[in-house]
Amino acid sequence: MKNMQRIALTGLSCLPLAALLASAPAVAEPTLYLGMNGGTMERLYADQILPAFEKANNVKVVIVPGTSSDILAKVQANKDNPQMHVIFLDDGIMYRAISMGLCDKLQDSAPLADIPAKGKIKDQAVAVNLGVTGLAYNTKMFKENGWSAPTSWMDMADKRYKEKLVFQSMSSSTFGLHGFLMFNRIQGGSETNVEPGFKAWPKTIGPNVLEYIASSAKISEMVQTGEAAIFPLTPTGVTALKLKGIPVEYAPPKEGAVVLNVAECVIAKNDQPELAQKLAAFLLTPEAQAPALELGDQIPSNPKTPTSDRTRGQVEAMNKYLETAVTIDWDQVNQLRPEWNARWNKTIER
Repeated sequence: MKNMQRIALTGLSCLPLAALLASAPAVAEPTLYLGMNGGTMERLYADQILPAFEKANNVKVVIVPGTSSDILAKVQANKDNPQMHVIFLDDGIMYRAISMGLCDKLQDSAPLADIPAKGKIKDQAVAVNLGVTGLAYNTKMFKENGWSAPTSWMDMADKRYKEKLVFQSMSSSTFGLHGFLMFNRIQGGSETNVEPGFKAWPKTIGPNVLEYIASSAKISEMVQTGEAAIFPLTPTGVTALKLKGIPVEYAPPKEGAVVLNVAECVIAKNDQPELAQKLAAFLLTPEAQAPALELGDQIPSNPKTPTSDRTRGQVEAMNKYLETAVTIDWDQVNQLRPEWNARWNKTIER
């Protein structure tokens, strides 16, 4: 019997190491799910940013695409058994996620320490890229009509743009909400008093609105068909359209643009807490944010992110816009927004 065992062991020792490893049970590669906008942004992260993290951590990152509202709804529906690990949301919706208890506290890390205080939301979320909502306009239409570029939020009420203003619905779009709140401020209102805005809208901006759209996806088409002359949009959104040959330009309103950052948080109770925190920290590094800037024109939240001759001007312009940008009191707005949405749908978009 001992001789038989010796023969068996000797035979086994002759097998190549690769064969021995192949016969061992495979260890499943962990998977993280990242909720974020789809389309161009999804492809950029999947192809250019996430592979480095996947390789370094022997993990697979799967993107779950959707708007901020879509992602929030999915996380809320599975809050006791999360299906996602890290999410990107517009900052206003991120405040809602935090108030619902959906986000873990971010662990301290060197990349997190690099982000300026204004890019952090409490201790549970942090900006991944920076933005502002201002005005954009159809340069071809403006040139043909001899119009000068917009300079104020009140230009949306200029009679020259009758049925040429395209406005994102306040009830479904952060851009639309920002535009309305700035108009409301100019009318003497505030985040706790929107009566001036609702009262003045039908006789000022209302007649100029060609269409209230659910998101900005239709703007490209409406500019090319000559329907849209002016609309709320971000500098990053304008750059994306210009790269497609769409004749648009960004116009910073003199009253200030509105801060609109995309923030990330780690989902509470997720099944890979350490890896999820690692991913969140990685997405704040210059290594992750440099390709997002160079290939996707997303303005980095980490000031250590290098720029090129092509992107340096974009970053400098955004920093200038942010100096005078208005910050919304999202805790207050999110409490009142359902009431505003109902009133908007009933009296403005009826």
